[in-house]
Formats: sequence, C-alpha cells, structure tokens
Amino acid sequence: MIRKFFPLDKNYLLEEAQMQSRQHLLVQLVDTVKATYLRTHNPLGLNDDFTLLIKNFQLKNTKPLEDFYQNLAAVYRYKHGENQLEFVWDGRDHLEKYTTEWAAAFKDWAARFCTHELFLQAVLDLTVFLPENRHAALAENKMNHFILNHFDMRLHKQRGLMAIKVA
Repeated sequence: MIRKFFPLDKNYLLEEAQMQSRQHLLVQLVDTVKATYLRTHNPLGLNDDFTLLIKNFQLKNTKPLEDFYQNLAAVYRYKHGENQLEFVWDGRDHLEKYTTEWAAAFKDWAARFCTHELFLQAVLDLTVFLPENRHAALAENKMNHFILNHFDMRLHKQRGLMAIKVA
C-alpha cells in the first residue's frame, strides 16, 4: 500500500493494528455469535443436527466476513482517528496500544450487535451455512447496513464514510 503522507500518522498505525488483528477478532466474533445464538435459541442445550452443526463449526475462511470487518474498522478510525500521535506513558509502543484499544472496541461492539437477531442470522449465514446459502451477498449487505445504521453513518462512493446529520 502506498502511503501518501507521513508513515507514522496515527491512522496508518491504527489501520495496521486493525489488519494484524483481523483473523483473531473474526474468529472471536463467530464464537460470540455461536454462543449467543445457542444460548438464546437452545437454552436447554439439546443436541440435534442443527445445533451440532453450529456448535462444531470452526471458522477457517474469514473471507466472507472481511468486508464487514473492513467497514467496522473504517467506522472506528472515523470516530477515533486523528492524525496526531499521542504520548504513551506506560512503555508500550503505539501499535500495541492501538491493537489493544481496537480489540476492546471490537469485542464490545460484537457483544452489542449480537443482541440483534438479524445480525446473528447474517453472521451464521456467512459462516456456518455458507455452502448451502446462495444469498450470502444479501447477508453481507445486511451486516453492513446494520453497522451504518447503528453508528448513524453513511457510505458514499466518492466521499467515503460520513456522519448522518440528524435534524
């Protein structure tokens, strides 16, 4: 990736931290979705073919969730990004600090998103049921729409992310 400005710009470091954490955080997201779905829809823990399919699923291919991750990361950079580095007084480097902060925000947002049934279904459609699901793009669009509505944001092709002005 070509950097047009300063290599130590906070947004570049934050984006690098987000990309390094992608695989780990997406696996955690799927585990959270599975646990929430099973706790909500199978509180007795009964095992049938459907619940066993969900329980035994292990995420190996994160590609279907990467657009969602990229959009969520962009929202985080929009809301928390400045171009000025801050002083880190605890001895960590900036990349480590931003990785920790991003992971905490991602886990918090994932927990909040998991309270919505449509989000749970969309993630399961993109992961567990992907081979049988011919409408995966629809699930991906639902997740991206969910992000933008949750944060009152709009995604413009030319201007990128923008906050929605509420009258």
